[in-house]
Amino acid sequence: MSNINKISILFFGLLSQLFCIQLHADNNVKIIYNIKYGLVNGGKAMVEKRDTVFGGKKCIYYRLEGNTTGLTDKIFKVHDTYESIVDAHTHLPYVAVRNAKEKSYRYYNKVFFYHQKDSIFSERTGGMKVPPQLIDILSAFFYMVNVYDMDTLTEGYSLTLHTINGHDIQKMKVKYVNNEIVQTDIGNSLCYVIAPEVKKGKLLKSSSGFKFYIAQNEKIPYQIEIETKVGKIEAMPIEIIRK
Repeated sequence: MSNINKISILFFGLLSQLFCIQLHADNNVKIIYNIKYGLVNGGKAMVEKRDTVFGGKKCIYYRLEGNTTGLTDKIFKVHDTYESIVDAHTHLPYVAVRNAKEKSYRYYNKVFFYHQKDSIFSERTGGMKVPPQLIDILSAFFYMVNVYDMDTLTEGYSLTLHTINGHDIQKMKVKYVNNEIVQTDIGNSLCYVIAPEVKKGKLLKSSSGFKFYIAQNEKIPYQIEIETKVGKIEAMPIEIIRK
């Protein structure tokens, strides 16, 4: 398998392990991304953020979809979906879904969170006690920029979160790198740069080689970047949809 196809597959694999156009301060937004390795297109991704209500409480709904395209899709077809409903004030999740379709592999799980009791109910494993303030892997990428006053943090500040991905619970360190203006074909955005630490693996250049560029206004990923040993993968926005 070529490095290009390995890189495209790595991108979706990392998402499953884990997650200025002056955007209006509107929570109902969807961004479509093109995933590229150099000049080669390897897939598409979509992030959606919108207001919702769950259990009578104001919440935010997040959705991440990623799928391979072109030659990569023929070699290793991937269509992964992550969903999360979080409290609009605490940004802790009430429910999270992972639906993975990777070649012949299939995985589906829905998890309900009961933070007052430090417990969850998983459709795959049942009820269990968990660490306090456990969050799912998708909402973890939005937690820091929504809970912390980012303008008061020093570059390099990090926090450790207990996260659940599917039904696996682990610690994940998330670091605030700096602020950057991201330039794309559809405009520029002032962003917070957030770097979750992931396992280095065979192709990842370093454990902090995964970066999310979160637009400061709408607090949604404007760009995703992975530094690998054989080049850089980028998820760049190609369309912004507001409802």
